[in-house]
Amino acid sequence: MSADQMSVGEMLAATVPMARTLDLRFEETGPERAVVSLPDQPDFHNHVGGPHAGALFTLGESASGAIVLAAFGDQLARAVPLAVRAEIAYRKLAMGPVTATATLGRPAAEVAVELDAGRRPEFPVRIAITREDGAVTAEMTVLWTLRPHG
Repeated sequence: MSADQMSVGEMLAATVPMARTLDLRFEETGPERAVVSLPDQPDFHNHVGGPHAGALFTLGESASGAIVLAAFGDQLARAVPLAVRAEIAYRKLAMGPVTATATLGRPAAEVAVELDAGRRPEFPVRIAITREDGAVTAEMTVLWTLRPHG
């Protein structure tokens, strides 16, 4: 299967070993929203029996990467997406399977206009990580850039 035939989730799983290691599930990967889930796996638990903070961070960062690829996949020939920085706030104890939902903090078209103007645009991706009962266990923001090639 070529890269243009792969879904965003398949591409991330193929190119980002950590996504495979954690067995992340790419439920929805669109330019408006990405939803990625982390099954309950004892190998990735913390000292209280829920998903480890590092696993939650990776889940959120992977959801942000999925929306970036979906929204800016058409820009990959001229720019590479890179995470600039990330912030996470752990709100409630996460137990069992968890799901990260990512949304773009700026319109993709606005970001592309900056890239067209020769600038290196930055844009935030906001992520909410929830338990099965819907409670938000963590909130995260990843600031991304599109770095032009060359």
